[in-house]
Amino acid sequence: MHLLAVENLTKRFGGLTAVNNVSFHVDEGEIIGLIGPNGAGKTTLFHLITGFLKPDSGTIKFKGENITGLEPHKIVNKGLARTFQVVRPFRHLPTIANVMVALESPRGNKKIEWLKTPERKAMEMLEDVGLSEMMLEPAENLSHGDLKRLEIARALATEPELLLLDEPFGGLSPIETEYLTKSIQRMHLDGHTIVIVEHKLHALMKLAKRVIVLHYGEKIAEGAPDEIANNKKVIEVYMGKAM
Repeated sequence: MHLLAVENLTKRFGGLTAVNNVSFHVDEGEIIGLIGPNGAGKTTLFHLITGFLKPDSGTIKFKGENITGLEPHKIVNKGLARTFQVVRPFRHLPTIANVMVALESPRGNKKIEWLKTPERKAMEMLEDVGLSEMMLEPAENLSHGDLKRLEIARALATEPELLLLDEPFGGLSPIETEYLTKSIQRMHLDGHTIVIVEHKLHALMKLAKRVIVLHYGEKIAEGAPDEIANNKKVIEVYMGKAM
């Protein structure tokens, strides 16, 4: 049984088909990349999977259960969490408090071991993304790169079995990108299954073992990074040249 199975998913906005009959699966322990030009339907697909949009047709199954159309908080509590392109922290709260808010979710609260306090658990999440030294700093004082890592820590606080990252490297410097790449690799080694939407292909290809390509809402290719890099259709419609 696949951890996540997306079958024939379609979403229209008036005359525009943003996601068109897309099917793919995610197995436990994978890191999968999801790429495509702007407007390809990547974020819309994330919105559908996580309940922020309802599909016109198709199904989404998580751990064998049909979650199509469920509300976002119910999906999170089943173990599927996500980040967003635009981070929206509680800017006046300390960094650790931002994570502790996420720990108040039913799933996050349930997963706190009896020997640990919420503060200790939140510190573990910050350590996972390299932000423990900023624990008392108000979120409004963090750099853009730090805010991206805080967004991931907040998602991790819900104890997801599957984590969807929407452009985690967007706006980051090369140094910040390298640091976050290592953080994601550590999360994967800790047992997290991850799907990443990203435009920085060099960073993504270091992480993903399988890549799915969308174009105008349709899946046009799927395979290992080297296969995608040499796929003529992908090169033509998306990359412009081989990597």
